[in-house]
Amino acid sequence: LAVVKIDGVNNLPAAEMGNSDALKVGDAVMAIGNPFGLNQTVTSGIVSAKGRIIGAGPYDDFIQTDASINPGNSGGPLINMNGEVVGINTAIIPNGQGIGFAIPINTAKPLIPQLVKNGEVTRGYIGVNIQSVTPEIAQAMKLGDHTGALVADVIPGGPAEKAGIHRGDLIVSYDGRAVRDSHELPAMVAGTPVGETARVTVLRDGSEKEMKVEVAKLPSEKTSEDDSPQKPHEKWGLMLRDVTPQVADEYGLKDAQGVLIAGVQPGSPADRASLRKGDVILEVNRKPVKSVEDVKTSIARAGETNSLLLLVRRNNATLFVPLTSS
Repeated sequence: LAVVKIDGVNNLPAAEMGNSDALKVGDAVMAIGNPFGLNQTVTSGIVSAKGRIIGAGPYDDFIQTDASINPGNSGGPLINMNGEVVGINTAIIPNGQGIGFAIPINTAKPLIPQLVKNGEVTRGYIGVNIQSVTPEIAQAMKLGDHTGALVADVIPGGPAEKAGIHRGDLIVSYDGRAVRDSHELPAMVAGTPVGETARVTVLRDGSEKEMKVEVAKLPSEKTSEDDSPQKPHEKWGLMLRDVTPQVADEYGLKDAQGVLIAGVQPGSPADRASLRKGDVILEVNRKPVKSVEDVKTSIARAGETNSLLLLVRRNNATLFVPLTSS
């Protein structure tokens, strides 16, 4: 998003902003833009879906429409039948037909004054890495039918750590609003004024706990093989290596903790779980591991179970990964 300043012109007509929260699937809308340089093109359609996640970032919450959107439409308005701007056209699926996406205008409204005043957007931050709760993770962690945002990691020294939030906590409520999935929490936190205290409810060991978190400002966003790696485990398909200082240097790891995944057997449970070479296993079934032998011991301790829960570090983030052999 950007705000464009126009100098030397006064009394320009302006479109009225609507309420994108009031949109319903099936509502008629129009898109205006310059697709392929064809100025002032108007197309019409309906709202096909709301709350779409397309992998554009942590604040994904797009309006999907079948009003034709093409390269050159980005930045143009999506308008409802009252002539109000309800979205900002922004994305398409290549080779798709009747599938376009717009930023809800209610997402843009609070950002515009910040851009005008400061030239940048300030977002709230509590210092957690989160992920969604899959059925496999819910079973492995005995969460039942609870939904929320699972804390895969807590940033050292961040607001969440200071408030007592732990890795493995399930955030079920933020400032009185239910958190149904991990994609909802970032937008809630981002919209909280910096310095405000938010009430966060987590599920830990079957009990709910409420904590007060002081929201901070989001920080600015500015191989050789081992001669004798462990053979792939017959059941899980993992090649493992101890993380020695030399291995940490070879793979660009910041520390020598955990167990390196040196390879993944195609078609194995590890492959189906999207584990990959270079990932580092930190825990197996909630137990820390520091060596290949620790992993073997944890797997052996699990017996003939058809599932494992791994905590994995990938680049600068950690995430829980469930493995199933069936």
